[in-house]
Amino acid sequence: MINLVDAARRSAAELIEKAYLKAVATGALPQAEVRKPVIEEPKDIRNGDLACSFAMQNVKIIGRPPRVIADAVIANMEFEGTFFSSADAAGPGFINLHLSHGWFEKVIESIAAEGDEYGKTQADKPEKVMVEFVSANPTGPMHMGNARGGVLGDSLAEVLYRAGNDVTREFLVNDAGNQIEKFALSLDVRFMQLVEGEDKHPLPEDCYQGGDIVELAQMYIDKFGTELAQKPQRERMDTLSAFGLEHNIPKMKSDLLRYGIEYDRWFFESELHQSGYVKETVDMLSAAGATYEKDGALWIRSTDFGCEKDDVLRRANGFYTYFAADIAYHRNKFEVRGFDRVINIWGADHHGHVARLKGALDALGLDGTNRLEIVLMQLVRLTRDGQVVRMSKRTGKAITLTDLLDEISVDAARYFFNSRASDTHLEFDLGLAVRTDSENPVYYVQYAHARIKSILRALREDGISDEPRNVDLSLLCHESEIELIRELARLPEEIKLAAASREPARLNRYATNVATAFHHFYTECRIKGAESEELRDARIALINCTATVIKNTLSTFGVSAPDHM
Repeated sequence: MINLVDAARRSAAELIEKAYLKAVATGALPQAEVRKPVIEEPKDIRNGDLACSFAMQNVKIIGRPPRVIADAVIANMEFEGTFFSSADAAGPGFINLHLSHGWFEKVIESIAAEGDEYGKTQADKPEKVMVEFVSANPTGPMHMGNARGGVLGDSLAEVLYRAGNDVTREFLVNDAGNQIEKFALSLDVRFMQLVEGEDKHPLPEDCYQGGDIVELAQMYIDKFGTELAQKPQRERMDTLSAFGLEHNIPKMKSDLLRYGIEYDRWFFESELHQSGYVKETVDMLSAAGATYEKDGALWIRSTDFGCEKDDVLRRANGFYTYFAADIAYHRNKFEVRGFDRVINIWGADHHGHVARLKGALDALGLDGTNRLEIVLMQLVRLTRDGQVVRMSKRTGKAITLTDLLDEISVDAARYFFNSRASDTHLEFDLGLAVRTDSENPVYYVQYAHARIKSILRALREDGISDEPRNVDLSLLCHESEIELIRELARLPEEIKLAAASREPARLNRYATNVATAFHHFYTECRIKGAESEELRDARIALINCTATVIKNTLSTFGVSAPDHM
């Protein structure tokens, strides 16, 4: 697994360092403790494939004009055994380097050899990473925020894995605490309304108002009858809550599986309470001097962490808050399961929770400031024909993940939800997502892959091998061929950058660039009617590698690469 873009940069730096030392040895430049060359990719590659400002970096250190330094370094370059064929100086002293054709051939050879593994790299410092995402309350259907967070979390986990890390995907099931108590009460009221009428059992304002609660209550009656109405309210609530969770949690799992998301673990909050781990964690915070008692409750000094106010960990009634459980949960991630880094995908409305959670982990000696990362996700707005869409055509209710996937493909949903950085608002055009033309970005990229497969099928039907052997890759010299290979080379680097920036959306942009480069190549270069069989076979190898790169890129964010469209 090789990142040839990165390898070229390292080769360039080494080439310049050796050339400087040779220039010193010949007396062209004085000996000095020079700075390491910084290699960049110029915006206009017509000037060179890579550029370096080594001469300007070291002008004061070497004591010569930058153009003199650049000319001396270039004059002493030895290109044999490097990825470069030539270099020249530009402007005040930029060193522009030109890749050899051997580098472009190496790209094709690497993709062909690595196949589905192409794009993966080895991290300099691999980490054991947990990505926790979605973690929706199991009290109702999943909404658009969950839909976006699901793709962002799953895609981020994948690029981190392909960048060489040990990655775990986790869903926290909030099956304890206030939300479940509210869920139980809501179910109980709806159940009693169905049995004895709404007049006798008004629904409190702070209960869940959704029709899904009524449906769950009716499902219980359909299965078990109404005898539960004779039991004490606490027993009814516990029974109905357990019934509701037994229905909702498997439904969440099946919906997410349909969405292409499979977790390594579903972690239940109730386990932390039942094992005494929450209490133990709170006791540790108290022992560290991070808490105090007031009005019968136990508080954590969140203001010490830069927060506006302190937070309750244990209420006066003895019950622990969700925040206490969340601290315990993250302590479990670091201390018990040994993750080096934990990344959570949260809605932007949770931004106020970031500092206090990191601070609490710091108080426990777990370095939450550096080891816990929170990716905050902005809202989604669904539109169709320029109009905001809030209700499902099918149900007439607020659109859920299930409703969305009934209307558009999983591929379209995942592509669009991964098309913007998490910190930007996303406008999801339902009309665009179902279009079958180049205006639809997922169709545009998938069509490039399908087109390649169609070309290869046609070649086979004409008795031409779609996997020719002993291909002469040196024949791939057309400008559009070189530009396509240049794009194909970038996949390992794009994955590395996506992992480092926590922005898998850059893979969407990259997929579009590859598709565009392919469509341009196919317009400019004939395959079946190439000038020679040798050139035809070289181009067949090129489009095979292009199909591999498109497939591998789309798979990083869970989108398929169809052979037919």
